[in-house]
Amino acid sequence: MDLSPAQRVLAFLGIVVVLGAMGAYLLIPGVRSALGHGSATPTPSVLSSATAGTSPAVPAASTAPATPATPAGSAPNIYQWLPFSQADLAKAASVTEAFGAAYDTFSYREGTSSYVASLRGLATSELSATLARGYGTPGVASQRTRQQQVSSARTVINSIRTFGPGTLTFVVTIDQTMHTKQGKSRSNGQYAITLTGSGESWLVNDVELASAGNS
Repeated sequence: MDLSPAQRVLAFLGIVVVLGAMGAYLLIPGVRSALGHGSATPTPSVLSSATAGTSPAVPAASTAPATPATPAGSAPNIYQWLPFSQADLAKAASVTEAFGAAYDTFSYREGTSSYVASLRGLATSELSATLARGYGTPGVASQRTRQQQVSSARTVINSIRTFGPGTLTFVVTIDQTMHTKQGKSRSNGQYAITLTGSGESWLVNDVELASAGNS
């Protein structure tokens, strides 16, 4: 059937609209989704992963290598390097503490012999004689009596200064509490106390201010 010019124009326009709709359906993913004819075209990265049959690679979390637990080892036996045993050192330390306390413990009521008796078994006879002379010095004794001095003390060992076969020197702090007619006072001083002996037998043979020897 022959179409009029107007009908031919309308037919041409209809064909153009149909072709345009088909092109939009085939080329634009959003149009296909909106029309309910399938899902949107996957993005290139997802497409390549799906094509390869694997999921997208995810970087593994960085973790530090586990540190193996170090088994607790026994402490080294330092006494294998010393000229005395642990028991020897403990006995020497005990004598040192007792001597330091007796050295600065006295009363104006006691004489020299009583003071020296407190050092028996702690100091050598030579050191005891030296300390007796110092205690009985007239000027020192008269001041002790005049002020009515009563002193007590305790000793704290700070360190070992030197050691060798049969000898040990400790650095100690002697804390002294003094009572006089004027009241109570406290003081402390640091001393080097040297012992001789071995095993269970140790005696102090020298005492001096720590500053007088090697630091």
